[in-house]
Amino acid sequence: MEPVVWFADLQRTDTGIAGGKGANLGELVSGGFPVPSGFVVTADAYLASMEAAHIRDELRGDPTDSAGHPEEPAATATELQVLVRKAGLHPEVHEALAAAYSELGQRIGVAAPLVAVRSSATSEDAADTSFAGMNRTFTNVEGIGAVGAAVVEAWASLFAERVLVYRCAHGVTAEPAIAVVVQAMVPAATSGVAFTADPVTGDRSRIVIEAAFGQGEVVVGGRVEPDTYTVAKSPLQIVDERIGTKSHKIVAGVDGDVRIDLTREEGAQRVLRPAAVLDVARLALDVEAHYGEPMDIEWCFDDAGFLAIVQARPITALASAPPAPATSTGAVLLRGLGASPGVASGVARVLDRPDEGATLLAGEVLVAPMTNPDWLPTLRRAAAIVTDGGGMTCHAAIVSRELGVPCVVGARTATAALHTGDLVTVDGALGTVTAGRQAPVAAARTTTEAPIERTPPPATGTKLYVNLALASNAARAAALDVDGVGLLRAEFMLTEALQGRHPRHVLASGGRQAFLDAMAASLGTITRAFAPRPVVYRTIDFRTNEFRGLEGGERYEPEERNPMIGYRGCYRYVREPDLFALELELLARVREETPNLHLMIPFVRTRWELAACLDLVDASPLGRQRGLLRWVMAEVPSVVYRLDDYADLGIDGVSIGSNDLTQLMLGVDRDSEVCRELFDEEDEAVLAAIRAIVEGATRLGMTSSLCGQAPSNRPAFAAHLVRFGITSVSVDPDAADRTRRVLAGAEQQLLLEAARSGRLGRARGSSR
Repeated sequence: MEPVVWFADLQRTDTGIAGGKGANLGELVSGGFPVPSGFVVTADAYLASMEAAHIRDELRGDPTDSAGHPEEPAATATELQVLVRKAGLHPEVHEALAAAYSELGQRIGVAAPLVAVRSSATSEDAADTSFAGMNRTFTNVEGIGAVGAAVVEAWASLFAERVLVYRCAHGVTAEPAIAVVVQAMVPAATSGVAFTADPVTGDRSRIVIEAAFGQGEVVVGGRVEPDTYTVAKSPLQIVDERIGTKSHKIVAGVDGDVRIDLTREEGAQRVLRPAAVLDVARLALDVEAHYGEPMDIEWCFDDAGFLAIVQARPITALASAPPAPATSTGAVLLRGLGASPGVASGVARVLDRPDEGATLLAGEVLVAPMTNPDWLPTLRRAAAIVTDGGGMTCHAAIVSRELGVPCVVGARTATAALHTGDLVTVDGALGTVTAGRQAPVAAARTTTEAPIERTPPPATGTKLYVNLALASNAARAAALDVDGVGLLRAEFMLTEALQGRHPRHVLASGGRQAFLDAMAASLGTITRAFAPRPVVYRTIDFRTNEFRGLEGGERYEPEERNPMIGYRGCYRYVREPDLFALELELLARVREETPNLHLMIPFVRTRWELAACLDLVDASPLGRQRGLLRWVMAEVPSVVYRLDDYADLGIDGVSIGSNDLTQLMLGVDRDSEVCRELFDEEDEAVLAAIRAIVEGATRLGMTSSLCGQAPSNRPAFAAHLVRFGITSVSVDPDAADRTRRVLAGAEQQLLLEAARSGRLGRARGSSR
C-alpha cells in the first residue's frame, strides 16, 4: 500500500489510485500548469483502512440492496456511513498523512497550512460520469487532526444518499473506492469555472467563463448568480458578458470558511476586468490543448493576481448540435441562463428545499431557489429545472446535462413569478420560460468541431529561468524547457538543514559540519540536475522576525518594528562576516563539483556595503574559483542610481525583485490588506524604475532579469519587459510553459511593430 502520492508523481491515467480529481491534478502539474501544491491520500489507503476494520465486503455490494432495502437508499446510506466513520484511518495511513501534511507546510513555508480536502472517487471526473459535487469537500482546514477527520468524512461521503442514487442511475457497479486530495489553499480574491466549449450549444469555438468573488464553491455549488463571460477563441476576444448579482462570498476565517454578505452595489460589480477574462481564457485553451478535448476547469486569482488551477476534468455532456428552440406563441414569463439544452413542457412545482422533493411528480417542472447536488433524486423525475440563482457551470447544471434535463438557472425571480400548477415550457438553450405548452421547431444549424492541437513552447530571445526553493523539486523543474535557475532561494533548504534551529544555536552546539553536509547535499542535487545550465543562488535573506522564530533565535536576533526594511541582506553579511563565510564555504564546496553555480546578493542599499561584501567573497575559497558570476538583486530603488558603481565593482548582472521594488517605490507594505489596492507592479513609477534598471544594465554590459510571477500572469507586463530589452525572466516552474508563450507573443509583436515602422519610414523617405 502507498498511502500518499504527491501530484507530481501522478498522471491522468492514475484514476485507480488517485481518483479522477487527483489524477487530473497530477496531469496538470506534469504539464507545467499553475496548480497549488498538494498530494493524494490514495484509494488503496481507503481500501486498506476498510479491510483492516473488516467492513470492506459490506461496503462493496449493490447500494440498492446491500441492506435488504432496495427502496430505502437513505437508510442504506446512513448505515454504510456509520461503518466508515467507525473504521477511521488505518495507523499507517494516519502516519503517512501526518508526514505529508508536515512536508506540504515546509514546501510552502507555513507550519500548519490551510488546505482543501477534496474527495476524489475513482469513478468521478471521467468523460461520462462527473459525480459533480456528490462527494464531500472541505476548505480552509488547518492542523493534522482536522485534516484526518476531513479525510474520513470524505470517505463516508462515498455512501451519501445522492451518491448511491447517482451510481444506480449511471450503472456504476464497480466496488466503490475513493481517494482524497489534500491541496494548499489559495487565498482567492476571485474564482470560477471555465468551459472550453459552450456546454449548452456544443459550440467549440467559444469559451464560457463564470466568475464570483472569494472562493469558488459559490459558483460550482450554485450559491450565487455569477458573472458569465463568453470568449471567442479566434481571434481571442470577449463576445458577450452577463454581470450577475452576487449575494455573498466565502473567504478564509479563523475557524475555516466565513460567509461575507455583499451589498447590492458590491454584488453588482464586475468580477473580472477584460484582461483577466482573457488570461483565464488563454490558460483554459492551453489545458484543452494538453488534453486534446473540451475541458471544465476551476480557477482562481489570489490577492496578488496570480492565476491558479484547482481542478480540471473533461466536459461530461456536450451537445453535438445546437438544440431546437421552442415556438414563441406563449408569453415569456422569465429569462435566465440556459444551463442544459432541450425544450420541455410541464406543470410547475415550486419547492424551497431538497427534502421537499418527494412532492414533485414525474414530468413536472422543478422551480427552486438554487440548484445543488442534494436535489439529484428530485432532478431525475423533473421534466425541466428552473432556479433563481446558480450559473451554467454549477455542479447541478452539469448533472442536469448528464441527465438530459432542460435547465434554466439564474432566473432571479423564478420562485416568485411562477406558481405550483402553472403550465410552462422551459427552453434550456435560450434560457426562457414561457406560458403554456410549446412545440420545438427543427434545428437549422450544425456545429463544426475544430481539431485541438498542442504546440510545443516557441523559442524566445528572452531567456526563461525558474525559481526554486527545494531540492526535491529539482528533477521535475530541470526537465522543463528552461535555461536554468534564475533564483534559488536558500531559506527553505536552510530551515531543513538547521532542523528549525537558529544558525548560531547550531554552531554553538557543534553542528557546523552536519549543517554543511546537509546543505551541500541539497544544493548539489539542484546543480547536478540543471548542469550545465546556470543556477543562481541567492544568499540567505531571512529577516530578523523570521530568524527569531527559529529555536534559540530570541538570543541572537534584535526586535525590529519593521523588519521588512531592517537588518537583512547585504548589510547583514558585512556585520556578521563569520556566518557569511560559512555560506561562502558551502558554495565553494558545491561549486568544485558543479561549476554552474553562481552567486546573487540580495537587498543591496549602498555602494560601500556591496564593496565590503564583495571583499569578503574575494577573500573566501569561492572568490578564488574561476568563472563565478556575481549578481545583485535590484529591490531597493537606490539601484537605479548606483548601477555604474555596481558595474565598477565587477557585478555581472542584476535581478529585479518586483515585489520589494514595488513596495519601496510606492511606500506600500506588500503584505498590507488595508492598502492592497495601492500595490501595483504596473504602476508607471515602478515601470519607469524597471526600465531604467534594464536599460542601464544593457548600457553597462550587465545582464538583467526579473524574478516573479507577473510576466506569466500579465501579458502586458511581459511585453513591457521585452520592450525594455530585459535579458531573462525567472518564474515558478508551473508557469514556465505559459511564460515562454507570453514572451514569444511579446517578441513577435515587437518585431511586427519594428517591421511596420521600417516600412513606414521607407514610404516617407520615398515621398520626399
